Amino acid sequence: MNIPSQHLDARARQLLRTLIARYIAEGQPIGSRTLAKASGLDVSPATIRNIMSDLEEFGLVAAPHTSAGRIPTSQGYRVFVDSLLEMRPLGEPEVEQLRRELPTDASTPDLLGSATSLLSEMTHFVGVVSVPRREEFPFRHIDFVQLDGGRVLVILVFTDGQVQNRVIATQRTYAPAELEQVANYLNANFAGMRIDEIRTRLLREMQDEGARLNHLLAAAVEVAQAAFQDSAGNDMLVSGHANLMGRQDGADVDRLRELFEAFQRKRDLLQLLERCSRAEGVRLFIGEESGFSALGSYSLVTAPYGVGGRVLGVLGVIGPTRMAYERVIPVVQATAQIISGALKRGPATP
Repeated sequence: MNIPSQHLDARARQLLRTLIARYIAEGQPIGSRTLAKASGLDVSPATIRNIMSDLEEFGLVAAPHTSAGRIPTSQGYRVFVDSLLEMRPLGEPEVEQLRRELPTDASTPDLLGSATSLLSEMTHFVGVVSVPRREEFPFRHIDFVQLDGGRVLVILVFTDGQVQNRVIATQRTYAPAELEQVANYLNANFAGMRIDEIRTRLLREMQDEGARLNHLLAAAVEVAQAAFQDSAGNDMLVSGHANLMGRQDGADVDRLRELFEAFQRKRDLLQLLERCSRAEGVRLFIGEESGFSALGSYSLVTAPYGVGGRVLGVLGVIGPTRMAYERVIPVVQATAQIISGALKRGPATP
């Protein structure tokens, strides 16, 4: 049964808020007597029991086994996060700590790797970051080195300071002077553009030239098409697997093993992060909401990062549904903002 929080009266909302807050802090089913003392409500134990029965009927809490206490369900956590939780941004000292511990003048791989570890360290859960393809970054400079057998070594320098080497095969053998001309042409006309933009523009220029296609442009088109082929798909960095050991909160070992296997395969989690990248701001999946069975007993908090309104990837935290959302969500949000700012500035010049 799907009960919007506004359909709960003030006492039910207060009891649900108190129960979830105590359960997150203690990890034990919460009984009516504890709720009566902690909620601050001037109501009888019988009234509390009746309200708790209603919350259980609504699917917001459940009684595990024969326990007299109750625990929140995924739907209960959803109501709590969406309408009962007081969310505050990180304080300036904590934001400054993040800035100090993230190497914002480092290369993109180092920056994202540090972000994964820091998310895990600050939340005590698992930190995840999707790594964008190199094609998402503008290129700064390109060089070609002639190899044997019609092969060419391509040296690509990107605006974030990363250098990528690729070996390509061309239809004909180019002299070193021709390759230098092509490199000069590409550097002069396309530096600062993303690879997909370069491919599109080269093809357009080739069509515009038609039969008058000159030798240099023809060489540039062939070499660039081979050099700028899409590389492997996005990757994902994961840190802090061990933080989930012993914190299943009712999830069986098989479910934890399934999640660890998902960390190894990456594909399914990457698809889920890709879905998160299409949403603005923080995205939260609680339990089975993700539709991903390995996360059935866990929550995923994500936020996108990028440059100039272009999303490059997603970072986040995976932990048990019994997590301190008011703490984790601001950490994820602030980390994404700092990463975006660092990518916009680019690495420090040596």
